[in-house]
Amino acid sequence: MPISTPIPPVGAAAGAPLTPAAPKQTLDSEVFLELLVTQLRNQDPSSPMDTTQMIQQTTQLASMEQLTSLARLTEESFSLQMRSAAAELLGREVSYLDADGATHTGIASAVSYADQVPTVTVGTERVTLDAISGVTATTDA
Repeated sequence: MPISTPIPPVGAAAGAPLTPAAPKQTLDSEVFLELLVTQLRNQDPSSPMDTTQMIQQTTQLASMEQLTSLARLTEESFSLQMRSAAAELLGREVSYLDADGATHTGIASAVSYADQVPTVTVGTERVTLDAISGVTATTDA
């Protein structure tokens, strides 16, 4: 009977001490591949894994990665749209509601992109883009 040596985990060097890794919070392609290799390594030789099932799992992984990429692109697009919308307000008269629910009006004089939602300076107040309730074009006489 042959003596078997344990196979080191994926990514572990031979003879290197194993240190516990912090658990991942998301299921990504690296985790999927580790699970697949573990599944293949521990399968019953008399009843191997169904290749159709493996292909389905691989297809699901590819779909998940594409959806994640699409979500990231959508977020970036939305962020750029907010920045563009805020920049378009410069020099225009805008209305906004303050914390007490009172309506204020003034000319948008500056835009800041420092926060997740752009802020517009109206008079001396900094107003988030999503708090602006109206825009009026100013007329030069």
